[in-house]
Amino acid sequence: MSIAVLVTGGTFDKEYNELDGTLFFREPHVGQMLAQGRCRLPVRIDVVMMKDSLEMTGEDRTRILEACIACPEARIVITHGTDTMEDTAQFLAGRVGDKTVVLTGAMVPYTFGSSDGLFNLGSALSFAQVLSPGVYLAMNGHCFRAGEVFKDKAQGIFRARPNGNG
Repeated sequence: MSIAVLVTGGTFDKEYNELDGTLFFREPHVGQMLAQGRCRLPVRIDVVMMKDSLEMTGEDRTRILEACIACPEARIVITHGTDTMEDTAQFLAGRVGDKTVVLTGAMVPYTFGSSDGLFNLGSALSFAQVLSPGVYLAMNGHCFRAGEVFKDKAQGIFRARPNGNG
């Protein structure tokens, strides 16, 4: 079973500019993360975009959907910024056909060394292998169905919506 990892940007791939204190994108880190985690799954990495999720548009989400549909793999992990990850998950829900799609992200950039991204990526890959077709969001060991999750910005974690509908 091969898994596609679609890279869309977000904190996963941000780097720190020590001269002006800003975060920016240079290149995706998923390949390094898979090597560091000693991943032995057959994985294909496709960079769809490198974008902060706060800047994502409807057109960007359509590009992500088209990339999912075009994937020959039935199991897909999407790395995504956490600020609007639940919006993209909900957008994809019901539109990806008979595929299992798991979105994940990081609160801290991978390059900082203390990132939750490595754990989240590993969890998303595991969930993608065992979940039935549908769209999910995986963060910090939890997995939620699209539309049944929100980012609790006060706590910095993802939570299930009350009664699954918010």
